[in-house]
Amino acid sequence: MFGGGEVIQYKTPEQFRVMRRAGLVVAAVHDAMRKAVKPGVTTKELDTIAADVIRSAGATPSFLGYDIGLGPYPAVICSSVNDQVVHAIPSDDQVLAEGDLISIDVGAIVDGWHGDAAITLPVGEVDAKLLELTRVCEEAMWAGITAAATAKRLGDISNAIQKTILREGHYGIVTGFGGHGIGTEMHQDPHVLNYGRRGKGTRIKPGMALALEPMITLGTSETVDDEDGWTVVTADGSMAAHVEHSIALCEDGIWVLTAPDGGVERLGDLASAMATG
Repeated sequence: MFGGGEVIQYKTPEQFRVMRRAGLVVAAVHDAMRKAVKPGVTTKELDTIAADVIRSAGATPSFLGYDIGLGPYPAVICSSVNDQVVHAIPSDDQVLAEGDLISIDVGAIVDGWHGDAAITLPVGEVDAKLLELTRVCEEAMWAGITAAATAKRLGDISNAIQKTILREGHYGIVTGFGGHGIGTEMHQDPHVLNYGRRGKGTRIKPGMALALEPMITLGTSETVDDEDGWTVVTADGSMAAHVEHSIALCEDGIWVLTAPDGGVERLGDLASAMATG
């Protein structure tokens, strides 16, 4: 369906259930990453683990071979370390060290439907500022998810993310990237900014699926592209965090498709009955 120059794909409850299956594969990858991330591990090793989890579940990686005009992406996960914000390519040369911070973004396809989510993890013992950076990023994401339950316009969600970050301290909100619609393609309309004004933007309706993914830094919001064409890094070398969940906007509430519990613990009564069914 069309609206404001956008093409919005509205899903049925049955289609959301298939997306939930893809989301649970993504959640399983995240669980494997939490167990595997430690000093001395390479990001290429993490990619191999993620590939095994996805394929063992009978799913297909969303990222592998994905092309945005730069040639096909060569890995299953994006493994962004420290000042790398998003889209870093796993490598045998990238060895995790004590004190690092890593964002792992991953997608999976089940029967043609996508799930997509990201987590930021500490490597061993890390500076308290990095733990706080990650916490704020996660709180902002959940603020956006919570707002989606009652939002009338997309700006209501974006504004909730922005207000949470600004309330928590002096963080850079990355402006060049954001969330997106998701369904039979990994990236669909609408684009979801991590900042904005309430009451503005695309009208929110049941049947929409969105991936919300705030990205924040300990410095400015400025980013630059690495020479590999994919990796995005902070312009000032500051550390970055990135988290993401895919959500379904159901008639009776929100279903966090990539959360193991469907979002029930964080959303309470705002969670869809589909999350507990």
